[in-house]
Amino acid sequence: MKNPILCKTYAFLLGILFSPLLFAQNQSVVFETTDMKMVIDGKGYLQGFYDKSDNVNYLASGKQVPLLSIRCDKKFELPSLMKAQGSFLVLLFEKNKIEAKVKVTNRKTYLTFELVEMSPAGKADLIVWGPYATTIRESIGEVVGVVHNDKFSLGIQCLNMKTLGGYPTEESDVEPYFEITDTVAASRHLEEWKVSKTFRGQTAKWESWGSLLQAYCRNRDRERIVSNWEHEYYVAPPFNDGGVIGSKIALFGCPPGKVLDMIGQIEITEGLPHPLIDGTWCKIAPAATSSYLILDFDESTIDEALKLTSKAGLKYLYHGGPFETWGHFKLNEKGFSDNWNSLKRCVDKAEKQGIHLGVHTLSNFITTNDPYVTPIPDKRLAKVGSSVITDNIDDKTTEIPVKSAVFFNQMKNNNLHTVVIGNELIRYKEVSTSEPYVLKECVRGAFGTKAAFHSKGDTIAKLMDHGYKTFLTNSELSEEVAGRIADLFNYTGICQTSFDGLEGNFSTGMGQYGCQLFVKTWYDKLKPEFRGKIINDASMPTHYNWHINTRYNWGEPWYAGFRESQTQYRLKNQDFFQRNFLPAMLGWFNMRPETSIEDVEWLLARAAGFNAGFSFCVSFDAVRKNGSSDAIFDAIRQWEMARMAGVFSPEQKKLMQDINNEFHLEPGKPGEWILYPFKVQRYVHEQKIRQPGEPLSSTFEFENPYDAQPAKFTLALLPGEDRNDSSVEKISMEVNYRDKVDIEVHLEPFQILKSDGTGMLRIYDKNWNLARTIDIAGKLPVLFHGMNTIVFDADFAEESFSRIKIEMKTRGDGEKVQCNTKSFTGKSKNEVLR
Repeated sequence: MKNPILCKTYAFLLGILFSPLLFAQNQSVVFETTDMKMVIDGKGYLQGFYDKSDNVNYLASGKQVPLLSIRCDKKFELPSLMKAQGSFLVLLFEKNKIEAKVKVTNRKTYLTFELVEMSPAGKADLIVWGPYATTIRESIGEVVGVVHNDKFSLGIQCLNMKTLGGYPTEESDVEPYFEITDTVAASRHLEEWKVSKTFRGQTAKWESWGSLLQAYCRNRDRERIVSNWEHEYYVAPPFNDGGVIGSKIALFGCPPGKVLDMIGQIEITEGLPHPLIDGTWCKIAPAATSSYLILDFDESTIDEALKLTSKAGLKYLYHGGPFETWGHFKLNEKGFSDNWNSLKRCVDKAEKQGIHLGVHTLSNFITTNDPYVTPIPDKRLAKVGSSVITDNIDDKTTEIPVKSAVFFNQMKNNNLHTVVIGNELIRYKEVSTSEPYVLKECVRGAFGTKAAFHSKGDTIAKLMDHGYKTFLTNSELSEEVAGRIADLFNYTGICQTSFDGLEGNFSTGMGQYGCQLFVKTWYDKLKPEFRGKIINDASMPTHYNWHINTRYNWGEPWYAGFRESQTQYRLKNQDFFQRNFLPAMLGWFNMRPETSIEDVEWLLARAAGFNAGFSFCVSFDAVRKNGSSDAIFDAIRQWEMARMAGVFSPEQKKLMQDINNEFHLEPGKPGEWILYPFKVQRYVHEQKIRQPGEPLSSTFEFENPYDAQPAKFTLALLPGEDRNDSSVEKISMEVNYRDKVDIEVHLEPFQILKSDGTGMLRIYDKNWNLARTIDIAGKLPVLFHGMNTIVFDADFAEESFSRIKIEMKTRGDGEKVQCNTKSFTGKSKNEVLR
């Protein structure tokens, strides 16, 4: 029979040793925070993840959920026993005779766990925190490490860089992407995308029965050969970071509405990066979704670029590629003759106008004209692996014998075919398929290096490169290059960048760790006063970099029309941002000479609907050629001013998230706007060659959900597939078989005819420059409420396969939207309008 006095004393002592919120009970240890209760049994396995408000246990049943697991010789082992020793938990791993000591700290709202000792030291390849299996599957924040349903959230946070979010699925530590098919995990924005979702990592991982929260840390004290970036054999060099000792995580549970507050608190308390924008944490700062203009300015055009930025009402102007070299980041001499000093003068000029400048980088990509490559290659350029040459070679030898071909005959992602011997770079075409191995058809002294004599036994290494025809860096050089980017920021005062190509740091052999090391080095070397104003994003997210990156901004405009290029991808990203508690962005959009004001308002409505910023790519040439430039820039100004002032209702936002809905915003009194909805349908009338007497017209149906109104339409004359052009001499439009108009008009190919419903027709060239007007007041057919039948015909001057692209639209009643006295930005109406 147990002694009740001794039991009470034992529980009391544990309460003192751990905290008032921790006690032992039946060999289990219980931790309680403000919202969560966590139970670990005497073998080191979790028995409960409780929401204290209703005592619901979110731990998945039937799963082994260790607090910590280890791997030795690539075999995992789970704990067999756990002992509580004061503020420590000691886990025993019987098979490998390892003892792991974990320090537990209760921060009242969350718990931290730190591996402080492992005996014997160095025996484990790696350790895994968890994985922690939960029943929550409604929202999976794979990068931030948070899962939640409507009532409760559970989260994991890695508290140092070497503790990696996720699971060691890949020995290269490259976080895999997952495509999940499940109706519960479906997007709320895309009907056609109800069964699949791409997850960018696995710090939180969706499972059919729930989810996993997981993190790990690897012992990197010895060289490893891994499969990396399409190379089956890649050398991951040793890296001295203390190994698994010091790996540390935080676990928390709270209502979903408290998640961001919780993570912000963890960042501050645990010393994680906590960047601000204008004094507000970047994850909640309104400026985090600031849209920006991308325009390749230089010192001679900066004034014109700033004028366009101001015209659009934007505060950020971004250069898409100002560098002559990557690595040392020398600026293009033609536009920035005084290198960084020229850029600094541009920054100073912009800041006086309240505009911040940014530049685009390719992270650790090293161009072949950079001093890291030529005339003497840096020893720290990333290497796939190395061998030795098996004979002396002089400076003319074009076939180089090597002892092993293993690192040289991997031709996937082998773009520059370059090796290094001493201070010489050599390019080769191919490798012999059998011994003795020879690099064939070599070009000596490549990239401005000097061909030289090399002795038998000298080391020859295959350099890692990228499809952009650049070299990459090892971990040491990565840190130096990151530091150079920080130097550029500190010296010039630029305030925005994107770590494009961040995956280039896979060249370190450390996967996501290499990416995190690069960004953290940059962040640490920024002047403190700059950390509070810089916006940064990246080409790929990692768990630790979530804390540093302001946002992500994916979506490129190069692959289709303004509305079509990567549209589905952009919409999927909005779900990613939401489930990972990130500011929303829509990506890059490219203004061409032919871009219409309707296209731009289509974008602006989406931005308002998702409260998402965007990049607007322009060129001076496109702005000059586009006849709608003034209207386009004014529309950006009005829409973005309204969005940032928070004037749109949830109902309006929901409608604007649908890419099929279109809107127009007109300014009213200061701080007020009128939002007009449109119904738009598109058709094509093709020039037909038929039997005599056969009708050549086209018949369309248009459903008007609004009141009856004169027809609004846009017609564009386009060549057919035969590329033969024909002009048009007359256009006919009949509505509901009774209301007809014949328009005598001469349209050349690519010209546009536009009706705004007033009776004044405008003819434009393909770039929206007004050519002439036609007044047909009172003759426009009326589109009635409900379904309308439209018969359309055109007289073509010549036989061809030309076609007319038709856009019909009707406009609904306007709805006034306005700033509140205090908008969601926390600023007054006048401050917002400024």
